[in-house]
Amino acid sequence: MKFSSESLGLPDSSFVLLRDLIQERTGINFYDYSPDLLGDKLFSRVVACGFDSFLDYYYLLKYEDNSATEWKHLMDAITVQETFFWRETDQIKALVNVLVPEYITQFPGRTLRIWSAACATGEEPISIAIALNEAGLLDKLPVQIYASDASASALAKAKAGLYRERSFRNIPLHLQSKYFVETANNQWRIIPEIHQRIEWSIANIIVENEISYLATANIIFCRNVFIYFDHNSIRKTIEIFHKYMPEPGYLCIAASESLLRLTNKLELQEIGGAFIYVKS
Repeated sequence: MKFSSESLGLPDSSFVLLRDLIQERTGINFYDYSPDLLGDKLFSRVVACGFDSFLDYYYLLKYEDNSATEWKHLMDAITVQETFFWRETDQIKALVNVLVPEYITQFPGRTLRIWSAACATGEEPISIAIALNEAGLLDKLPVQIYASDASASALAKAKAGLYRERSFRNIPLHLQSKYFVETANNQWRIIPEIHQRIEWSIANIIVENEISYLATANIIFCRNVFIYFDHNSIRKTIEIFHKYMPEPGYLCIAASESLLRLTNKLELQEIGGAFIYVKS
């Protein structure tokens, strides 16, 4: 029998179970969404697993010993992978103009660690590496750039380093020409000198043992992520970040996001014309 998302349906009872389980495990909040939207996102996974109900799929995720693989597929299905180069550059400019020069002065010769959490298809960490290189900083001190995402499919695209024109809608043309090589099928490949400076890994930012090492970075970019989280998931993530961040440590979130009513562990400061949360 052939099913469709409409014929299978996501009953309210199953929707609540799946919604709450996904929020608990991933931090992603579907509380303001309809059962139909979540059902459309998960339908292909329900069918791929050979089920004819969302409740069976819930039991697999919740109770089966081999559910880890399916959680990876689920993350691919529900995460938003839309991003682009040179997005919200104020914080990247502050990194280049203020934070890195200060670090060089305070800790000469010490490795600077930068982590792009929830990097999606990789445009953010690549933008950071390009900005550092343009400022002559990428080789002026030891720099390690880490990038992670919970979606295996998104990270595979990041590792491939191939991008279409949509990803370049905000980056200056001269930088696109300098750092990317046009290939077949209207795609552009990031040059190896930049791409190889980034260490890629799969990690869920609300799972402590997956990010404890990454969160020791001096500077964390976690932007356009918390808009999908509920308050408890945001607090949990910030608790993990704060636990492992050095002092001083810097957290960059998106302009549309705020932690002011959620935590007092990090101080919001204006640095180089950008707002950044500081552990000090």
